[in-house]
Amino acid sequence: MKFPFFKQQDLQDCGPTCLRMLAKYYGKSYSIQRLRDFSFTDKNGSTLLGISDAAEKIGFRTQGVKLYFDKLDGVTLPCILHWRQNHFVILYKIKNNKYSIADPSIGLLTLSEKEFKENWFSHSELHNGICLLISTTPNFLDINEDKSNTITWSHLFSYFLAYKQLFLQLILGLIAGTIIQLFAPLLTQSIVDVGIYTKNLSFVTIILMAQIALFIGSISINFIRSWILLNISVRINLSILTDFLIKLMKLPLSYFERKTIGDIMQRITDQQKIENFLTNTTLNTLFSILNLFVFTLLLVHYNLLIFFISIVASGLYTLWITAFLKRRRSLNNKQFDLSAQNQTSLMELFSGIGEIKLNNSEKRKRWDWEQIQAKLFKFKVDNLTLNQYQQAGSAFINQTKNILITFISVRSVIAGEMTLGGMMAIQYLVGQVSNPIEQLVSFIQAYQDAKISLERLNEVHDQKDEELSSGYYIQDLPLKRTIQIQNLNFSYPGVDNPLVLKNINLVIPEGKITAIVGMSGSGKTTLMKLLLRVYEMKNGEIKIGKVRLSSLGYRIWRQSIGVVSQDGYIFNDTLLANITLGDENPKIDDVEEALNVANLSDFVSELPFGLYTKIDPKGHNLSQGQKQRLLIARAVYKNPPYLFFDEATNALDANNEREIMEKLNYFFSGRTVLIVAHRLSTVMNADNIVVLNKGNLVESGTHLELVTLKGSYYELVRNQLELGL
Repeated sequence: MKFPFFKQQDLQDCGPTCLRMLAKYYGKSYSIQRLRDFSFTDKNGSTLLGISDAAEKIGFRTQGVKLYFDKLDGVTLPCILHWRQNHFVILYKIKNNKYSIADPSIGLLTLSEKEFKENWFSHSELHNGICLLISTTPNFLDINEDKSNTITWSHLFSYFLAYKQLFLQLILGLIAGTIIQLFAPLLTQSIVDVGIYTKNLSFVTIILMAQIALFIGSISINFIRSWILLNISVRINLSILTDFLIKLMKLPLSYFERKTIGDIMQRITDQQKIENFLTNTTLNTLFSILNLFVFTLLLVHYNLLIFFISIVASGLYTLWITAFLKRRRSLNNKQFDLSAQNQTSLMELFSGIGEIKLNNSEKRKRWDWEQIQAKLFKFKVDNLTLNQYQQAGSAFINQTKNILITFISVRSVIAGEMTLGGMMAIQYLVGQVSNPIEQLVSFIQAYQDAKISLERLNEVHDQKDEELSSGYYIQDLPLKRTIQIQNLNFSYPGVDNPLVLKNINLVIPEGKITAIVGMSGSGKTTLMKLLLRVYEMKNGEIKIGKVRLSSLGYRIWRQSIGVVSQDGYIFNDTLLANITLGDENPKIDDVEEALNVANLSDFVSELPFGLYTKIDPKGHNLSQGQKQRLLIARAVYKNPPYLFFDEATNALDANNEREIMEKLNYFFSGRTVLIVAHRLSTVMNADNIVVLNKGNLVESGTHLELVTLKGSYYELVRNQLELGL
């Protein structure tokens, strides 16, 4: 039995994809997303412990071992190997010192002993490698497989239903075009056999005029067909892309923390391949099939032997091209990976140019980019080689066919079995039969590309929405809005990851200012992200009044909060649009009030276009302090009942910070405020200060109470205040 193979969809998917192949080998099918979740796959991939945990969740028994090479013959296959220290593959067969590998990034490979050792050994001086032994348990057959909710071809073709009238016009145009082409060989034969043979110039003139008329008709039909096709393709493309973006926007924030921008952008490129297949390729193929049917019948009428030669040659041509489909699929996947790497590398190169230059790492970063280009060059060489093999074989088949048909036609003319006009008509018909065959082969290749792209798009559609359609969510804030955190424990996704927050019990009173302080890594920002619902809790509870935060609708909660985070984003838009984000009808009075609170009024008045001045992408034409003040103005303009500030003033100078905090303290009146900060000046006036230490809540109280206590808070702020106590 051939070992089942699946290609990893993303750079970090090698571990879950290995599990997917093993499950299929033993007769079960699981979606890659489910295995990703079980393996705790993130931007850095999966750990061996994560893969082991995922395997046991779907009914396997696992054992992670470090083996010497000579012990490998005694293990049960297939098993998972840690490969090149940063990858996972499956070893599924050892025979005659040949090692059969399923590499999710490449395909099924057979390696020599030397090649195997070079890739598996954890170090060149050590003769051992890491292996995850896997076998099934009785529970394996009892665990339910996935029922996929992915989009299918029938779903995609449903986009056509909205444009039935346009498609009807298009089909009529295809039929008309075929009929016009049908007259071409008959007119050609008439010119030679009647016009030339009888030396009737008037007849030839009439036929040529008819050909001109048919040519004008054909061109006109093609022009109209192109406009209709453009209209359909643009609309369908927009519909598919819009639906994809709608789905993408419904995903939880944690999804975007696991994915690189390059991966997401490549999926949008994949969508364009699907749109092209659905419109241009499919419709052109339908036209070709119609032509193939009509011209084949006509060719049978002219000469049965030539028809058979043409069909046999077309069959050989099809077999030759389809023989390369598996290799093309591998290259297609490789292109996706390399394109994603290249896009991410370039974005990092330009986004981080400041840090790169300040740390003199231009050469190293350029070398990293050049290594990707070298891989892209090798891919292009492989792709060109494949295309050349295809073209050489297909050209040989076509040329041989043409020579045979020409020989048979000429012999028939010499023998008086066929007229010269008939021979010319046959040459035209053979070309018309060959073109649809080539179009069908192109259709198969385009279908393969679109199918691969659809698999990648389904990786997004397989994700659960942030707000499930089957769930009930409260769409109004409760009357009592105190935030209560009870018995909260949290660790980041992963196997045996340590707790970041430990048994947190905290009340954030409505209308009061609560500050959270602590050393770096104490869990302050994590606690805020849980309140913002970036992450979902697994242990513990957060309530707004008596309502669980998890029961509250995402939109109503985000509408009720204003956030100033350390990594707030500045958009490539006007200053006004950046402040009034999400408001289609900005209130200028409220904008001016927000500018005043954020101490931005003087800055805006000096700009050439005031509020309508365009900001560079990511705010490159603003200082760090100006960016932070703009983010504060955005939160103030929103005028929400809750405010969450995470190091909101750390980039401000002392004067600006003092003035802004004075204005903010007035703005905070009647609002529930949570401030995370290191700097004492931003938290000392809080109604309650909470101290976190290594995920534990160790102290709480006012500034004066905690200083008097001389505990953790006192140690944190002593140097800042220079108390000298």
